[in-house]
Amino acid sequence: MSIEFNADEVLKVAERIEENGAAFYRRAAEITGEEKNKTFLRELAAMEDDHLRIFSEMRAKLSDAERDSNTYDPMSESLLYLKSLADLHGGEGSPDAAAKLTGKETMEQIILKGIELEKKSILFYLGVQEMVPERLGKDQIERIINEEKSHVVILSRALNEARHAR
Repeated sequence: MSIEFNADEVLKVAERIEENGAAFYRRAAEITGEEKNKTFLRELAAMEDDHLRIFSEMRAKLSDAERDSNTYDPMSESLLYLKSLADLHGGEGSPDAAAKLTGKETMEQIILKGIELEKKSILFYLGVQEMVPERLGKDQIERIINEEKSHVVILSRALNEARHAR
């Protein structure tokens, strides 16, 4: 049996990933000494919050076809599977990413970790995108990927600045 996801299911998981991503950046802001770094990390958390809002709005605007699935799944196992994948993929949606921060990380290390988490999230969505048929909102997944790519660009610029500030 092949599993098909619809845009609604993927967006639910995307919302969860964004919540965990915001928690990572908020935790990093708490443990960082310099005020300018705290401010930057809080801004990243706010961007994650904004992504959460965007994905919630996208879900609200989905058509019935993008919410429907032809897969027989009375126990919602496919959504549980998708949530489990999101938790375990090690990207920004990983619930323990924030908990792993020790307070000894430099700003450069935090930014590098953020880039790693964002890239893993992009890979997760690229994989999931293959399981979302066009009729179930595959184009919506592309929008999620583009939002995540924008964070990699922002973090890469910050990394460049952090390296030149040394």
